[in-house]
Amino acid sequence: MSHLSIPISFEFFPPKTQAGQDKLLGVRDQLAKAQPDFFSVTYGAGGSTQDGTLQTVLALRESGIDAAPHMSCIGASREELRSLLNTYKANNIKRLVALRGDLPSGMGMGGELRFANELVSFIREEFGQDFIIEVAAYPEAHPQAPSFEADLENFVRKCQAGADSAITQYFFNADAYFYFMDRVRALGVDIPVIPGIMPITNYTKLARFSDACGAEIPRYIRKQLEAYGDDSESIQQFGEEVISRLCQQLLDGGAPGIHFYTLNQAAPSLNILNNLR
Repeated sequence: MSHLSIPISFEFFPPKTQAGQDKLLGVRDQLAKAQPDFFSVTYGAGGSTQDGTLQTVLALRESGIDAAPHMSCIGASREELRSLLNTYKANNIKRLVALRGDLPSGMGMGGELRFANELVSFIREEFGQDFIIEVAAYPEAHPQAPSFEADLENFVRKCQAGADSAITQYFFNADAYFYFMDRVRALGVDIPVIPGIMPITNYTKLARFSDACGAEIPRYIRKQLEAYGDDSESIQQFGEEVISRLCQQLLDGGAPGIHFYTLNQAAPSLNILNNLR
């Protein structure tokens, strides 16, 4: 448990180079001091870095902090998924983030399971309660969802299939989270839904990411970041202030924890945590 009285967790992506690998271990050690509940590790579209994911999970776990691989079902057969889950179990991995996964460009749906709720059901049928299963939530709706209502129903299905808790896509509007929570609670969902938080460190990257994943950047944030141009110090300072305020609002409103999308950096998340203490 972190120094805050709520659970926190940090997400990493598998580094592609040896230098990235070495740097990550330093970042891991800095973030481990915040005593997170767990680290999580993403993978590429279509599971293209699944081996890298496992290696990174094992490396992160050497810090004494639990680590959870992201696992997607797109493009994988039941046999491949079973084999991967057996590998995780053999390595004493207790927690998974179960996702549909992104479609690699130019690839059809592929795979035997098409949706995250099917993956959650599959894990429960094959492995019972061996894993703590996290799923994704989209307070502003999944970018490919036909409608907000359809996305809510989809989220409910994942929960009913056996998810233990959920982590949201990042967002900058606390009301979007609270509205989503009111809606899913009314639909009978009672698992914890942890807000995913993206520190702001670079405007161009953030804008590109946000367009791709359907996260709304409020106009005042966009305008202020545009005004700073290349002044990265001002961008980071403003970003830290905005995100610290967002986290405080979420915690005051009853959010059960915070999950940081670290982009393999320590300082932005730690600065926000320090502001919250």
